[in-house]
Amino acid sequence: MKAMDQVRADKGARHFQNNHYLKKTTKVQPETAATMSSKRAKGKTTKKRPQRATSNVFAMFDQSQIQEFKEAFNMIDQNRDGFIDKEDLHDMLASLGKNPSDEYLEGMMSEAPGPINFTMFLTMFGERLNGTDPEDVIRNAFACFDEEGSGVIHEDHLRELLTTMGDRFTDEEVDELFREAPIDKKGNFNYAEFTRILKHGAKDKDDI
Repeated sequence: MKAMDQVRADKGARHFQNNHYLKKTTKVQPETAATMSSKRAKGKTTKKRPQRATSNVFAMFDQSQIQEFKEAFNMIDQNRDGFIDKEDLHDMLASLGKNPSDEYLEGMMSEAPGPINFTMFLTMFGERLNGTDPEDVIRNAFACFDEEGSGVIHEDHLRELLTTMGDRFTDEEVDELFREAPIDKKGNFNYAEFTRILKHGAKDKDDI
């Protein structure tokens, strides 16, 4: 895969990883929230408190992993105030074609003991992914959009996702990505094979 194609492929993979992290926000374990809540039992909640309570979480990840989580956080933080609030979650879910109720949003927010800044976000969701194989994470992120579990996503649907969500692609960037992507004659994008190519490189034509 050529250098520029690799850059676009990496961007595409991060795009779907970010959305995969968003889906994780609905599955925070109660005991995790309870544990963090106990750390905040004294005094009133302030926006700086999560930073003090969870700053050691950064030691769990390398810089590239932290950057990927930061991109996910920024995508959810729609109003760019440095915190994820109910309005951010509503706007993000709306961009995914959902129409969440206030009750649903309140339920998501109640999983956190206080304002969700990046450090709290990393603590709540990052720990659940620590040690996960990057190839599995990328493949599972794509699988979130494979409603039938067929192992493929139609190129038209994939184009829509890439150009309307998160770090949006231009149509030209999608065209470049598709030139190197494993897409069959029916227009089905094989994301498992794409993930393998992304991590291990494309097979030489002479080897096929």
